[in-house]
Amino acid sequence: MQILIPARSHRTRMEEQAPCAGLRVNDVIPAMESKAFCAVLRAEGTLRRESQSISDFTELVKDAHLAWIDYIIDDIDRDVCAVAQSLGFTELLVRNLMKNPRSGYEDFDNEMGLMVPAIFMEGFDVKLEPLFILIHEKAIVTLHTREVRRFFRMRRYAETLLRKIPRELPTPDKITHLLIRIIDENNSRNFDYLAEIEEHGDMLSKELTNPKTPRALIAQKIYDMKHALIVYLGGLWATVDTLSSLRYGDAELLTDDDKILDRINALIVEVQAQIGLAEHLSEVLASGLEVLQSIYNNQLQILNNRLAMLVAYLTIIGTALLVPNTIATVASNMMFNFTEEHIPLYLGTIILSTVLATAAAWWMVRKAGWLPSQVE
Repeated sequence: MQILIPARSHRTRMEEQAPCAGLRVNDVIPAMESKAFCAVLRAEGTLRRESQSISDFTELVKDAHLAWIDYIIDDIDRDVCAVAQSLGFTELLVRNLMKNPRSGYEDFDNEMGLMVPAIFMEGFDVKLEPLFILIHEKAIVTLHTREVRRFFRMRRYAETLLRKIPRELPTPDKITHLLIRIIDENNSRNFDYLAEIEEHGDMLSKELTNPKTPRALIAQKIYDMKHALIVYLGGLWATVDTLSSLRYGDAELLTDDDKILDRINALIVEVQAQIGLAEHLSEVLASGLEVLQSIYNNQLQILNNRLAMLVAYLTIIGTALLVPNTIATVASNMMFNFTEEHIPLYLGTIILSTVLATAAAWWMVRKAGWLPSQVE
């Protein structure tokens, strides 16, 4: 026998009405989602319940064979310990998990906890929010902030998920099955952001093809892109560390079945594959930056060649004008007392000196290599 909640919740009605109202479903769901959610597997069937207070689930979990509680906290430093203690977890467990800002693994035999990064992205700004997974007897509790919108779909199908876990399995096996599904859902949401980073990278490449794009703007966007990849890779590596500790930690609350534990190895392989894709994207970005730097260097070299040629021509022109101007200045002195009879000689001297000075300046500039042989 299966215990059922009313078939059509307010959230479901909003999902159906959202397209008609011109709203996106993703815009409606987070606003209507309850802070606290609980799904339990009992002898008589499955049950799910939503609430604004996690204390409403105390009686619901007592008789459960397996339970999952998902709770959205407002402030990590203030609320995590209080919520964990209200559910029977020790403060020491949570404090030890919070020592490492990115990942954590603690096993106290009768209770254990994991902290894995939950990645979300706004533009080029990639952030890592902690996702706390606390395990006690036959219940798993996930604590995260509202920024982490990743378990709304899993909440919807939680009953189906619990029904698929064989009831004849030992409790540690059931706990491990559910834990693997939760981690896999978190990883899947994390992997989605790599596609967004690639899209932003494609937009950046389009801007780089425009020579009129300000270099200061390009430099900032390139830094943001590289920083986003570094933070994303850091989150994936932290996930691998936690999964490795989980696989080889030999916790009392988890299964000893190697077939089930191999699924954790599969999760590690998936994360490592994503790390490889992210590193490849980083290499592609780095090669693109090298090409861009080469283009800029080539443009600067062309500009330098043109400036060098301009300086060389100005040198030739200046020298060509300096010599006749000097002769004319000296000849205009009254001490020489030139008459009209000396005008042909005077003009000839100025013309000849101009030609000789220009030729000499040209030869010297060419010999010094100040005139590039070709400017492209």
